[in-house]
Amino acid sequence: MLLEAVGSPLRAVEREPPQPGPGQVLLKVRACGVCRTDLHILDGDLERPKLPLVLGHEVVGVVADAAGDAARFRTGDRVGVPWLGWTCGACRYCRGGRENLCERARFTGYTLDGGYAEYLVADERFCLPLPAAYDDLTAAPLLCAGLIGYRSLVAAGDAERVGIYGFGAAGHIIAQVARHQGRKVFAFTRKGDTDGQSFARRLGASWAGSSTEPPPEPLDAAIIFAPVGALVPIALGAVVPGGTVVCGGIHMSDIPSFPYELLWGERQIRSVANLTRADGTEFLELAARYPLDIATERLPLADANTALARLRSGQLRGAAVLDPVTL
Repeated sequence: MLLEAVGSPLRAVEREPPQPGPGQVLLKVRACGVCRTDLHILDGDLERPKLPLVLGHEVVGVVADAAGDAARFRTGDRVGVPWLGWTCGACRYCRGGRENLCERARFTGYTLDGGYAEYLVADERFCLPLPAAYDDLTAAPLLCAGLIGYRSLVAAGDAERVGIYGFGAAGHIIAQVARHQGRKVFAFTRKGDTDGQSFARRLGASWAGSSTEPPPEPLDAAIIFAPVGALVPIALGAVVPGGTVVCGGIHMSDIPSFPYELLWGERQIRSVANLTRADGTEFLELAARYPLDIATERLPLADANTALARLRSGQLRGAAVLDPVTL
């Protein structure tokens, strides 16, 4: 399913499978999650995508072939391909353990072709072995919703009372991780989304309500997954002095001005940018230990435009996952 111009629908095309280059593996795609970042690329919120482009960076596949110098995986191995697809390895960020900030980084489904297809090639160094406990459908959302959610939760520090603004794919996964860690979770959804609030409580949230409501007790940290800048001052008003508001999305609407009093008291706002391979290893090991309930809806690859439209309108509960086998 090909994006040929920003803002246009994806188009089904037939073309030869890509050939793996040095250090790459050819993967037969088994599943690919649909992420809000895909919408940001489609809408032009993220500038300068590779065009034409195959979207998708929550990719589960099996190794079908490999370049001669690729030796990390064997044919038939199941691996995941996340957002971070390549880094230079030489800049100060890469050398300092912050490859997520590499200025030359390439990203799956943005500057590299992704998984809305039957095949893709990927740098074997950035592929991740997947826990056997998750089938292809439930493993796909772990590769971005789970990974970015995990990095956001780590950024929240040792907060005992965590607010999650936007209870979609990332929110519903990381709420469960937080509960397994003994934290108390407060879920914030769109106004009137009683189904979403019930969903959050079923997954262990102590309280669930509208994003405009104050929580029943102060928060130690808040994580914002919804791409809505107006939530930042609201979340600041909900956290205790010394608390942290983590912006977990790659794109957010402008943050409105707010009184300094909301920030005073050593509260802080921080963003989460991309992910590292270490994040992937840590989170997937954790996911193998914790029995996470991943809510998914399977759609055929040909329905990618439908999946994106439903994500945009908030009609999905959990994550949509494309199945190329049913194309």
